[in-house]
Amino acid sequence: MSFRYLLLVVVFATVAGCTSAPIRNVSDGPVVTGSGKAVTAEQVRAAIVGAGKGLGWSMTPADPGLVVGRITLRGHTAVIDVRYTPKTFSIQYKDSTGLNYQNGQIHKNYNGWVDNLERDIRGNLLAL
Repeated sequence: MSFRYLLLVVVFATVAGCTSAPIRNVSDGPVVTGSGKAVTAEQVRAAIVGAGKGLGWSMTPADPGLVVGRITLRGHTAVIDVRYTPKTFSIQYKDSTGLNYQNGQIHKNYNGWVDNLERDIRGNLLAL
């Protein structure tokens, strides 16, 4: 009986471990526009805010060069800092609830949310 219990614990731990992954941050991603023209920080901010809002993020400009994003889905919350200049943008993990953050690991859905946000920011920038 104890062998079965131990086996059950090992299987559960293995399955539970499959839902986490290293936190994905975006560091100094280049601002690339469709026109190839230089853009302002305000245009980059608008691209970031528009992308986030389109995906259900609450995007709050906090300081020049910083937007704080928050998303809550199915009782899980993620908070990010999006730093930007006219030439680069970065998405950095800030905080979370219900996403099992521990030692640089987080529920894999978080990384999907960041991937989608980065994709839409890049799409908005290409439209400039």
